[in-house]
Amino acid sequence: MAPIIQHLPLISGHTIPQFGFGTYKLVGEDSFRGVLDALELGYRHIDTAQMYGNEAEVGRAIADSPVAREEIFVTSKLNNPNHEPDVARASLERSLEELQLDYLDLFLIHWPLPMHYGGDIMPTWRAMETFVREGMVRSIGVSNFEAHHLQPILNSCEIPPSINQIESHPYFANRELHRFNARHGIITEAWAPLARGAVLSDPVIVDIAREVGAQESQVVLRWAIQRGDVAFPKASSHERRAENFAITGFELDADQMRRIDELDRGEEGRTGPRPDEMDRM
Repeated sequence: MAPIIQHLPLISGHTIPQFGFGTYKLVGEDSFRGVLDALELGYRHIDTAQMYGNEAEVGRAIADSPVAREEIFVTSKLNNPNHEPDVARASLERSLEELQLDYLDLFLIHWPLPMHYGGDIMPTWRAMETFVREGMVRSIGVSNFEAHHLQPILNSCEIPPSINQIESHPYFANRELHRFNARHGIITEAWAPLARGAVLSDPVIVDIAREVGAQESQVVLRWAIQRGDVAFPKASSHERRAENFAITGFELDADQMRRIDELDRGEEGRTGPRPDEMDRM
C-alpha cells in the first residue's frame, strides 16, 4: 500500500501534495519511464518545466498511466525567454499541448531575471493571473524569488502567488525567505532537498538515520516535510524513487530536527545560482 501523503492548502483555494517527483535532468525515455514508475509507486505530484525539455515525455507518461488526471498534481514553469505576456501565453499553450492536459495545477515563473525585461515582473504576473481566470491554470506562483523580487507582486497583485519554489536543504535552510513566504501565505517548495546528495554523508544525518532506522535520504526529506516544505527530489532509479517515497513511517523528534537545523551553512551551503545573478536566457 502506498504511503499517504499529506496535502497542504494553497492560498488559491486548491491543495498540493506535500511530496512529489522532480523531473529535472530527466530526458527522453528516462523521463517517460521515471514519471510512469513514480505514478505506479504512488506519487501524485509531478514537477516539470519548459526549461527541462521533457514536457512531452511527462505528458505521455501521465496519459499512459491508469491514474486519473484529477488525482495528479502537475506543475510546470515559464521559461526565461518567455516573460513577455504574448510569448508567455503561447508557451503555456505549447506546454499544455505537450503535456496532453487541459490545465496545469500550478504554473510558476521559473526565475525573476531582475536584469531583464526592464526589471518589471508585473506584466508577466498579470499574464499569469489571466491564465487562472481563463482556466488554463489553477494556481500560480514563482520559483527562485527572493523577498525583494516578491514584494512588487504582493503590492499590486489581484491573485497572490501560492508557491515560491526555492533551493532549500539542511546545508542551505533559507530561513529568512521561509519566514517571508509564510507571512504572506505562500507555501515554500524545496528544490534540491538533498543538496544534490552532498548532505547524505554528513555524520549528523548518518547518526539520525541509524537512530530512526531509516535511510539518510529519508531523514533529510522527513526534515523538509516536518518544517512545512513541499519536497520533490529527483531520482533516476526505481529503487531510489521507492526509497524517497517511504518517508511516512517515522517522525523526527525535536532534538533530531534541531541537530539537522544546525547544519545550515547559510549562503556557503547554496548549490545553485543566486537569483540576483541568474541571467541565462
